[in-house]
Amino acid sequence: MIVVTKLNSKRQRGVALFISLVMLLVLTIIGISSVQTTSLEVRMTRNEHDTMLAFQAAESALRDGEQQLEAITTTAVFTDGGNSGLYNVADLGDTEHWHSAGVWTAGNSVEAATDIDGVDAPPRYIIEHVASVLRENNAYQQEDPYAAAATDRVEIFRITARGVGGSGDARVLLQSTYGRILD
Repeated sequence: MIVVTKLNSKRQRGVALFISLVMLLVLTIIGISSVQTTSLEVRMTRNEHDTMLAFQAAESALRDGEQQLEAITTTAVFTDGGNSGLYNVADLGDTEHWHSAGVWTAGNSVEAATDIDGVDAPPRYIIEHVASVLRENNAYQQEDPYAAAATDRVEIFRITARGVGGSGDARVLLQSTYGRILD
């Protein structure tokens, strides 16, 4: 004789449903977490791309500023109020020109000639005449000593360039110090 014991099916009916619901809840939480992580990573990548674009724009403006300095033959074109982006350096304690209101608008700064695709605004730069350095005891190290008058007068300039990325929020400010002997 075989005895079949019947398990209490009323007591076990809801356990499989409960375990399935708990597993579904855990999988939903994992899915939501991975979607949030992916969304954050996409935003971080976009911001990094905008920042790199702004950096490249500012760097191209620095190069344009250096090219403009090669064509300058006198420091008389530099003024305290600015002359088409050419400034004398700000006095100690005064606000630097690149922090002044409206310096990055047309007329107060120079728009870079290099065209950068995908930027919100074209890169711009200003050039400041910082100082004239005269070292008479080193005069023959910089120029031909057989020339009529060898001088060691180096004009020091600071180029400040501003680049904007794909959005107006991504901005990069770069500076370069540039020295040259004027003809």
